[in-house]
Amino acid sequence: MKPIWRVLAYIKYFPREAVLNIVFNTLHIVFNLSSYVMIIPFVELLFGVSEPPAEAPALSFNQHDLSAWMVWQLAQYKEIWGLWRCLAVVSGAYLGCSFLSNLMRFLAQFFLSTIRNGVTERLRNDIYHKVLILPVSYFSEQRKGDLISRMSNDLADVEWSVVSTLQSLVKDPVNIVFFAATLIFISPQLFLYFLMVMPVAVWLIAIIGKSLKRNSIHGQNRLGGVFAVLDESLSNVRAIKSFGQESEREKVFEAANEQYSRTMVKVARRKELSSPLSEVMGTIGLAAILILGGNLVIGGKLLASVFIVFVIIFARIIPPIQALVKAYSSLQKGAASAARFFQVLDAEELILEKPDAVKKDSFESAIAYKDVCFSYGGDLVLDHVNLVLPKGKTIAVVGPSGAGKTTLVDLLPRFYDITSGEILIDGVPIGDLNINSLRGLMGIVSQQCVLFNDTVENNIAFGRRNYTRQQVEEAARVAHADEFIKEMEQGYDTLIGDRGLNLSGGQRQRLSIARAVLKNPPILILDEATSALDAESEHAVQDALTRLMKGKTCIVIAHRLSTIQNADQILVMEKGRIVESGTHEKLILEGGLYKKLIDMQSFE
Repeated sequence: MKPIWRVLAYIKYFPREAVLNIVFNTLHIVFNLSSYVMIIPFVELLFGVSEPPAEAPALSFNQHDLSAWMVWQLAQYKEIWGLWRCLAVVSGAYLGCSFLSNLMRFLAQFFLSTIRNGVTERLRNDIYHKVLILPVSYFSEQRKGDLISRMSNDLADVEWSVVSTLQSLVKDPVNIVFFAATLIFISPQLFLYFLMVMPVAVWLIAIIGKSLKRNSIHGQNRLGGVFAVLDESLSNVRAIKSFGQESEREKVFEAANEQYSRTMVKVARRKELSSPLSEVMGTIGLAAILILGGNLVIGGKLLASVFIVFVIIFARIIPPIQALVKAYSSLQKGAASAARFFQVLDAEELILEKPDAVKKDSFESAIAYKDVCFSYGGDLVLDHVNLVLPKGKTIAVVGPSGAGKTTLVDLLPRFYDITSGEILIDGVPIGDLNINSLRGLMGIVSQQCVLFNDTVENNIAFGRRNYTRQQVEEAARVAHADEFIKEMEQGYDTLIGDRGLNLSGGQRQRLSIARAVLKNPPILILDEATSALDAESEHAVQDALTRLMKGKTCIVIAHRLSTIQNADQILVMEKGRIVESGTHEKLILEGGLYKKLIDMQSFE
């Protein structure tokens, strides 16, 4: 139940509402109980079932003396005021208690609504913040569909299974305590009979709760699998259609969905069993009390009117017990979802920032990799890499697939942390720098364009807080994007659709370049920015990149080697090592791996 306590700990952010909810719930229970107690004078006035004492009895705090005192008082009022007036007074008192009870209940719910929605809001904010600061490696190891399930379905389950039971968790235990205390005061002997039934019910409910939690965990994991299949299908719908795999993917989805449904059927059946079980146990207890209590009344040991109130209050104690049992079942189910939810919140932040991290707003001299090694947990992806990139120069990184090119540049903005060695900017290790200021020095244009379902202007200005429309338009002109943007129906205010799918590949890429132009970073990373484009789009994008690179320090990863022949230095990587280094002409003359790569490609 530890995840449940972590959820409930969020209530500390709403102390005023929590205190008021408890106060009004307590008052609701007091007035509710008072309305039931008013049944005693009703019965005595109407039927006179008890003979009043000849003299006023002494008033003391026990059931027998209080009953005798009340019967004597009612007899006096009835004789003085008459039956109808007494009934009117008692009726007014009953209505007053009932009105106040319901008013207190409303006020309790009024303040609880702030807590319920506030807790859910904070949980949602916390997990979104956590997702944004988790390292890139975390998302490489996790299925995106499962993460979406944890952030949506698991959180919703926490909201309905945990947060929505707050009223039961606060009100029902107090309700049970007040009602039980009243029953004990009226007849400890009868209440003892009821307690003899409860241990069996509690034991059975505990067994059901454990099974419910176990199956809930399985169910949520399998729902994550369903979301994962759905996410893969939506992301690769073109490939599915082109290979005619619609029916096969449908079978995969149906199998995952069937497993989830079977598990949730078990969860639903066990959840629904707890409430009827508690009611059956309560009914058994009530039957025993009717028999045993009837004997006490017949034997003159208990007033009939008091016994009637005992039965009514006993019947009223069963619903809060049922509600508490149902809340317990919901908590068991919610505990599984909360555990999965907190697994994301507790995920280790591998990319940590030092408390005294230095903010760096400018790039002055050089970037240096010193004996850098990196692995994802197995073999080395980068093996003792050394290089220096002076300010204003362009280094191109080439090599076969899997050589470690992208990993080399991903280490610079600290998407991953190096295993050993050191990376320095202007002589300062990047681990000593403020992460946001470090990444603020860089602009990244990759093969995969990162665009959002927003306007053209907002996509170009992504990451900038202070800018003007004129600056956006100038960045678009530099990126050769201004022409096609003006042809759109709403120009820079046009929505480009999910991930910019309303645009061509070349247009998406030029918007990414325009974003880098507007940011105007001193360090530029180009990761195969033109490799997925056709010849016409590549020409336009390459021209835009050439404009972007002017006066900047650039690291270019290139698949098409014709685009990097003018680089100041070309690094050739193989199996995580830099095996060749030099200009285009020098490397051609050496006749090594670079020459072989050149020979494999045709140039215009």
